[in-house]
Amino acid sequence: MDAMGILRQVREGDLSPEEAFKKLQLQPIEDLGYARIDHHRALRQGASEVIYGESKTAEQVAGIAERMAEAGSTNILITRLSPEKAAFLCERVDARYDPTSRIAIAAPKDIAQPIGHVVIATGGTSDIPVAEEAALTAQTLGSHVVRLYDVGVAGLHRLLSQAEELQRARVVIAVAGMEGALASVIGGLVDCPVIAVPTSVGYGASFGGVAALLSMLTSCASGVSVVNIDNGFGAGFLAHRINKLGEK
Repeated sequence: MDAMGILRQVREGDLSPEEAFKKLQLQPIEDLGYARIDHHRALRQGASEVIYGESKTAEQVAGIAERMAEAGSTNILITRLSPEKAAFLCERVDARYDPTSRIAIAAPKDIAQPIGHVVIATGGTSDIPVAEEAALTAQTLGSHVVRLYDVGVAGLHRLLSQAEELQRARVVIAVAGMEGALASVIGGLVDCPVIAVPTSVGYGASFGGVAALLSMLTSCASGVSVVNIDNGFGAGFLAHRINKLGEK
């Protein structure tokens, strides 16, 4: 049970303050031997701890997700998860898996009223896996997400035809490889923050996304911030936080 559930039980008379205090004392950190789960992350940051799946075993991923779900967490994000690990996870825990973004969501719970307006744009179709990591992250945290895919600067009319949608955004995530020019162009069209995500997509001397990263870091457009190469998760998480500010 999460902390809010414990407090509700106290209010309803089902739990004494002393018993609630003991339960809350036990909740913050749970040591599984191979991981220390921060059960109070949602209280401090508004979202449960996110599980990075790439370097963990299938058993470790499932074990962490299982304990978080038992403690009351919902919509538990698990990133960079292979299909094999996802299959093992889904046998142990109620979970959904998206192979494009390599994201699993354990203990899924529908969000009745997504907030705000986050727009995610990609330079090309090849950037979609990173964009979907950002999109599913923001959606799972509670943001309303609009996808504008394959609107890169090689066909600028494709982007300009979506100007109205871009201008409605509270925050835009621009995902692009090659020379990474999309972020600068979008930065010149909107009055909201732009989060640039360089991808490792590109020919020849793109250096695995370093060329796009440097281009985005040296953008001449104001209001553009940059996350690391292929870090769709980081962009989606940050976009949701910015989006939430508009609700306060």
